[in-house]
Amino acid sequence: MAEPRKKIRIGDLLVQNEVITEDQLMKALSEQKNSGRKLGRTLIDLGYIEEDRLLNFLSQQLQIPFVQLRHFQFDMSLVKRLPEAQARRFRSIVLADQGGELLVGMADPMDIFAYDELVRILDQPVKQAVVRESELLSTLDLVYRRTDEIASLAEELEDELGDDAFDLADLGGEEESGEAPVAKLLQTLFEDAIQARSSDIHIEPDESVVRIRQRVDGVLQEQVMKEKRINAAVVLRLKLMAGLNISEKRLPQDGRFNVRVRGRSIDVRVSTMPVQHGESVVMRLLDQSQGTLDLDTLGMPADLLSRFRRMSRKPHGMILVTGPTGSGKTTTLYGTLTELNRPEVKIITAEDPVEYRLSRITQVQVNPQIGLEFATVLRSALRQDPDVILVGEMRDQETVEIGLRAAMTGHLVLSTLHTNDSISSAMRLIDMGAEPYLVASSLLGVVAQRLIRRVCANCAAAYQPTDQEAVWLGSLGRRTDDLEGRFVQGQGCYQCSNTGYRGRIGVYELLEMNEPMLDALRRRDPSAFTRAARSSPSYRPLEQCALDYALDGITSLEEVARVAATTEYSQGDVGGDDLPVIGQME
Repeated sequence: MAEPRKKIRIGDLLVQNEVITEDQLMKALSEQKNSGRKLGRTLIDLGYIEEDRLLNFLSQQLQIPFVQLRHFQFDMSLVKRLPEAQARRFRSIVLADQGGELLVGMADPMDIFAYDELVRILDQPVKQAVVRESELLSTLDLVYRRTDEIASLAEELEDELGDDAFDLADLGGEEESGEAPVAKLLQTLFEDAIQARSSDIHIEPDESVVRIRQRVDGVLQEQVMKEKRINAAVVLRLKLMAGLNISEKRLPQDGRFNVRVRGRSIDVRVSTMPVQHGESVVMRLLDQSQGTLDLDTLGMPADLLSRFRRMSRKPHGMILVTGPTGSGKTTTLYGTLTELNRPEVKIITAEDPVEYRLSRITQVQVNPQIGLEFATVLRSALRQDPDVILVGEMRDQETVEIGLRAAMTGHLVLSTLHTNDSISSAMRLIDMGAEPYLVASSLLGVVAQRLIRRVCANCAAAYQPTDQEAVWLGSLGRRTDDLEGRFVQGQGCYQCSNTGYRGRIGVYELLEMNEPMLDALRRRDPSAFTRAARSSPSYRPLEQCALDYALDGITSLEEVARVAATTEYSQGDVGGDDLPVIGQME
């Protein structure tokens, strides 16, 4: 086994090597007694030494390597040899097996007790490395996914159900017991989803398995469990939590509940649907603790953002935000409402559903089952003396006409529309039955948007466009000769789950109405409207915004091409069908 380490006093070493003064050490020791933190962390927090300098000093004094975890390629089988609880307790992670000796990264390599415990737990000689504590904590969240624990709890729940059919009443009565296997399974599932930055959780029964899929950065990641019989127990518990009818299995149901995960308040929207092999559940996770995004954090280019702000501060008119499902439309609208939300402004919203609760804003949940439709809420809202009205979606002719008339009579109306780009949106309102003169008199502008994935900064590498991509770039007016070395692509690593992408950002186009466009609308002339829109000096299509991000190394050409393929501009068409894309939270 490894030789026992001798205790070294880091403070004395730092003073002896004139890294800090004796007076600074005394102050740090005094502060340490009050805070209970490690001396090294106390010295860093007091500003007496920089973290990198301290870690390099320890590396030299202890003759151990200083490892940058951000660029380290992990062997997950080695990492899992140290249980997560111990890894977090001792601030450690297994990095490599070097000829029978395990290299273990430690935030505090001078912690003799932690070192001895690691040797005992791993039952193998241990060689230390020093790592940044901040990098270590974020890395632990990424490498210790809960998939194994979820599978184990699913098996435990299957065993508890036994061979006979379970009693629904008994299972429902366990709701208060946090130790029930189904409760522990759901708790672990939510923790894993938050850890992985998931926006949605899908629980789908199949003929012989249950699939749990999580949407991360718009892409589903799947875990398959053979314990098919647990699906009914999980669905029952979720229905109880969401206040749904547990005896109704033939009709879809919607509900919501709130859970606390790792100290964060998570609002969960639940949708159940009867399928061939049981009931499927999709849960959308909304992190209420992070607050609502403001416009500055959405990723709008500066010039487009200033134009959009100017347009949203006009006293009346209609502004549409358009794009397929999951393109971030609701987030843009909430950011706009946040800026408009002042004591002197009365704001009323009609939403389906209400995603975020906003103070001072009157929010109405649409309920079609009792006749509370968008048009009904909008008609009543006009009698509530509003200044700003948000309509969740322009779904039918009645809603469109009431919204347009409200915009004409001194109200600012914000809404969404499911079209592919900004140019097709104005004509879509007319196609839905609105009078052309109403659209021309009320519409201020249209924002079209998409969400594209960011290239993972940890594994990004230079990318040379293919011949096909070079031809396509040429069609966009870009020569690849002038773009040498500008593009990147992720190679795949543990931080991005080997996808090459981590996180998303919005791409936008803004179409502000001008006289040629309004004249084309009045004449119901889509071709003239399209020509006038594309010739507007301020108009830049979505793919150009996405290409700017690719040139800045934020996203890849693959993502730019995906955006271009879904816009009607690139297809040379106007008024085409919607492109439904299931994605991350709007």
